[in-house]
Order: sequence, then structure tokens, then C-alpha cells
Amino acid sequence: MKAVQIRAFGDPGELIAVDLPTPSPAGNELLIAVEAVGVSGADALIRRGALAAYGFTEGFVPGNEVAGTVLAVGDEVDASWEGRRVWAFTGGGGGYATHVCVPLEQVLPLPPALSPADAVTVGGSGSVAHFALRHAHFAPGEAVLVRGAAGGIGVMAVQLAARAGAGAVAVTTSSAERGERLRRLGATHVLDRFGNGDADAPTGFDVILDLVAGEDLPRFFDRLNANGRLVAVGAVGGQPPADFGLTLMAQFQRSLSFATFSAATVPTAHLQAVRRDQLDATARGELTAVVHDVLTLDQAGLAHRKLDAGEVFGRLVLTP
Repeated sequence: MKAVQIRAFGDPGELIAVDLPTPSPAGNELLIAVEAVGVSGADALIRRGALAAYGFTEGFVPGNEVAGTVLAVGDEVDASWEGRRVWAFTGGGGGYATHVCVPLEQVLPLPPALSPADAVTVGGSGSVAHFALRHAHFAPGEAVLVRGAAGGIGVMAVQLAARAGAGAVAVTTSSAERGERLRRLGATHVLDRFGNGDADAPTGFDVILDLVAGEDLPRFFDRLNANGRLVAVGAVGGQPPADFGLTLMAQFQRSLSFATFSAATVPTAHLQAVRRDQLDATARGELTAVVHDVLTLDQAGLAHRKLDAGEVFGRLVLTP
């Protein structure tokens, strides 16, 4: 099979196409002929070497979600799965390939009307956005700010917050054009990257989902209402200042909360239930899959250059 490996940590040019043995499904695994791969910010962090401490090594094949057709199954899986169109979470890697083996508990059947590209755009990002809002104890009527809303998780968070009855859904983004696209997805206010620029926006927010982090994270504590919650869901802007907790403690009497969120803490069965619902909702047209571009597998390096340049609105998708 064809796959894309990280030859060496660093530049996107170190993503190279190689030939590897096609795996065989064992036990509860399914062998999937991949038709679409979702490209994520986590893939870029792994490629840069930023997550080497977590066991990612050079030679790794990135890609944590795929869609395609089941070719074969292990001896613990019902043969009726063969030939079915599916979405699958690969468990952290292996998706940048023409074939991948995935445990049955991480596989969902695709609705007939849903394309593989749309499936990998919604499947992973949507569930992260859903559980991040739950982690923030979001309630209908509350004002929400999504910081860094143009990425895959951000565009889903905007849609889900609006769909759930948020009193306001504000976003930070880098351009007026992106802001207008986010308005069409449910945003009610568009701010610049510092949280300014819309005189009609709420002066405070009950929930902030922060996909950026970086040195500016502490200034967003000032944008929380009393009892407000800021949840860091990503860190595409790097780590916050080491002393950012001092800003939070300086506002002790306002009862503000800061938390981090990773989908790794959510039981698989709960993730899969939400993913199934969201894939179905997308097939019905109730959620929008925002696909920035579809590239071929051997253009993985180009996809990562687009990520690194901040060009992507929604998700990039690779196809064999």
C-alpha cells in the first residue's frame, strides 16, 4: 500500500510517500480501503516534533480519522461489515495511507447521502466541539466566544453553540471574509484576534472556547462574565505564559474558571454516539461540513504548508 511517513521532524517537505505492506485485520479489526483522510492541527504538531514526548517518532504515519470501504474483517467481526462504507478513528495515526486496520469500536457506518470527505470533516472535529461545550457547562441563552474559529473544531463549535440556543456566538478570526463565512454558520459577532472590533458584541462571555492559547490567552480572562469559564481546546498559537494563572487569581472574586479539554478523556462509546448523531445530522443538512480543499495523498506536504501558513478555513482532506 501507499502511505505517507514523517521522514524527519520539521518542515512539511519531510512528509514522504512510501510503500508499506498492506496490513491484515486481526481479532476485532476491520481493513478499510481509505477514500478520505482528515488533516488536523494535531498532525502538524506531530510533524514538527512538538509531541515527541508523547511517543511519536520519526517514521510515523499521521492521520487519525478516515472514511472508506471495508475490505476484510478479523475473525471476531461479523462478515456483514465487508463492503460497507464507514468512518473510523484510527487511534492517533496511520490514516495517511491507502489502507488501514481499525478496531470495530472505533468504526461507524456512513449515512448513504454523506461523502467520505464530509465525513472526515465532521467526524472528529464535531465530537470535540460538542464535548468541549459540555466541559464548559454551557447552557442555552449563554454568550459564547470561540477564539480561533476558522479551523475544523472552531467551525463546528460555532454551529453547535448556535444550534443549542446560545444567546450570542462571537468569534475571533483573521479577516472580514472569514468572519462573514462564520456568520453564515451561526456566528452573531465577529471580533479581531484580540477580541475587539464589534461594538454590538457582548462585553462579557459566559463561555470561551480557546483553540489558540499562546501568549494572549490571559487577556481573555478579562472577557469573561462573573462565573465565566474559559476552556483551552487547542494550542495552535503555542503555550500560554508560564505565569498566566496570576491573571486568573487577580480576579479571584469574580469566580472565573480555567480548564483544558481533550477528547481522550471521553469514553469511546460516548464519542461514537455523538459522532453517529452528527454524521446523520450532516447528511440531513442540519450541520455543514466545511471542506477547505481536497488534495491527493502525495500532496500531504502541501496540505501541511497550508496549515502552517494559516490558510485553511475548515478542514483539509487527503484522498489516495
